[in-house]
Amino acid sequence: MSHLYFKGIYLLQVNKLLNEENMKNLLKLSAIAILAASAVSTFASNKEPYTEQGTNAREMTEQKPIHWISVEQLKKELEGKAPINVSFDIDDTVLFSSPCFYHGQEKYSPGKNDYLKNQDFWNEVNAGCDQYSIPKQIAVDLINMHQARGDQIYFITGRTAGDKDGVTPVLQKAFNIKDMHPVEFMGGRKLPTKYNKTPGIIEHKVSIHYGDSDDDILAAKEAGIRGIRLMRAANSTYQPMPTLGGYGEEVLINSNY
Repeated sequence: MSHLYFKGIYLLQVNKLLNEENMKNLLKLSAIAILAASAVSTFASNKEPYTEQGTNAREMTEQKPIHWISVEQLKKELEGKAPINVSFDIDDTVLFSSPCFYHGQEKYSPGKNDYLKNQDFWNEVNAGCDQYSIPKQIAVDLINMHQARGDQIYFITGRTAGDKDGVTPVLQKAFNIKDMHPVEFMGGRKLPTKYNKTPGIIEHKVSIHYGDSDDDILAAKEAGIRGIRLMRAANSTYQPMPTLGGYGEEVLINSNY
């Protein structure tokens, strides 16, 4: 037999051995993979079925379909346009004033909201309690942006007027208002509109109204102008919390503080 014949037989034997070795290795790897998968599956599975809907990290970071807007976006949008009049609600919009309302409830109607119908409360809170309220940073940024444009700033609140207006000077100082207009107290007044802030918005020819409540957005709609919602702080005494974007309005991002 030729030398080539024996060489061929040798190569066939070598390939056979290699294939057998590869098969053994493959079987070993397969076994390891199966064990690993089983371990991971056992580790990740629930020991008991969930009893509540709950959430997870991914769901918590998902954004709702809301028309979010920022101060910077507003600024760019208004660039090159003539000065306008804008109005702001007060409580939970420009001031975190819950301490005043908490005090009023505890003093005049513990556990109830009857204090909101008590003129003594409004006399007290409007006389100067807001010196203890905290200005919201979003309001500082918005008002600075509007004043830099030459816009006129108005404050229109659902509060009932007291026997003394200590709110106007507090707001003027807190937000460094250059051309301060007296606060419009719309609560407790007989008005021809469905929403109590609408007449103030119309009277001052406001183009944009900012507020945290549903009534702010609906008053803007009633007046036929643009209403932009600010987020309410989670620990506000004004409950329940409103639905952001519930009327299709724009919502200022990071506006709860």
